[in-house]
Amino acid sequence: MFEKKDLLDIARTPMPFGKYAGRMLIDLPEEYLLWFQKKEFPAGRLGYLLALTLEIKIEGLEGLIRPLKGGGPERAGNH
Repeated sequence: MFEKKDLLDIARTPMPFGKYAGRMLIDLPEEYLLWFQKKEFPAGRLGYLLALTLEIKIEGLEGLIRPLKGGGPERAGNH
């Protein structure tokens, strides 16, 4: 089972290398994550987060992650 920190990391961690370097993990194309799954996810935390990101996308749960991208609580009424 994943932790809240895992979801925050998926929303706020940029891909450190490759074709999509700099893009947040949740914004990586599903096809790219499937390619990694086929080739083998990297070792360590990044691999875990990429695998979890793929699972979230397959299950259609991206909507749970996207609001976390902001980096902090939103303040209603402050424009």
